[in-house]
Amino acid sequence: MFDPKCDKFPYPMDTGSHYLNVKSEINLNLDENYNYIDESKKFTKKLKWFRFVLRLIVFPMTKIRLNLKVKGRKNLKEYKELLANGCITVCNHVHMWDFLAIMYALRKTNIKFLAWKENMEASNRNLVKLAGGIPIPDGNMKGYVKFYKEVNNYLNNKGWLHIYSEGSMWEFYKPIRPFKDGASHFSIKSNKPILPLAISYRKNGFIRKLFKSPASLTINIGKPIMPILDKPFKEAKDELTIKVHKVICEMTDNYNNIYEPIYNNSKRIDYYTDKYGKNYKKSW
Repeated sequence: MFDPKCDKFPYPMDTGSHYLNVKSEINLNLDENYNYIDESKKFTKKLKWFRFVLRLIVFPMTKIRLNLKVKGRKNLKEYKELLANGCITVCNHVHMWDFLAIMYALRKTNIKFLAWKENMEASNRNLVKLAGGIPIPDGNMKGYVKFYKEVNNYLNNKGWLHIYSEGSMWEFYKPIRPFKDGASHFSIKSNKPILPLAISYRKNGFIRKLFKSPASLTINIGKPIMPILDKPFKEAKDELTIKVHKVICEMTDNYNNIYEPIYNNSKRIDYYTDKYGKNYKKSW
């Protein structure tokens, strides 16, 4: 598979850190009174129209803009009965539009995802929420309890939840960074499978180079992985995280991946250059 070997993005030293500067316009109070999953009639009505626009306009635009290909949809059909009861999807996070690409690949618009709090305080916060964003509480223990309860209830009611286990977006980065264990935690607690997804790259042809994109994207859909329930929780969580990380590495041709599978304040490895951020202006 193609490796863009980008040096234009300022990948930080911590593998789970962000490099985008997001300006907050509001301050969310993510405590025990916050509705992490909005089920009000008003929001549900907006959501219906938003999903219609996704299918009619946004999905075709996403496919064209990313020159998107999808592989492995046969797994959705083969495991349809299992996935119908809800699941957790995990994917490497390599583009601002990749959640739209994931929804397109899975042919589902009713997926929710765990979102960076700052993204839900910025100017596009309403779109992030409509797309399925659930803000992760920051430092409020009562908020965490409410958050975990609502997410578990959502999964137990056959919901689909997406988690970016790498923790942040690094555009067009080929190695699979270490995974945080949130996906495994929710998978074990709710006894729902993890469906591994993997974004790999294709070299652009002449016409695609006009878009000034480093590569074209392919989403690979794997087979669901069931949680381990007959082992101590910490052991089961680590084992599941390692297994999912390995599968996604293999799906992206990173068989000898340079990073450990589980995040432990992991630092960037300069496998290509140590001068990242060359000519970087903003994300697109």
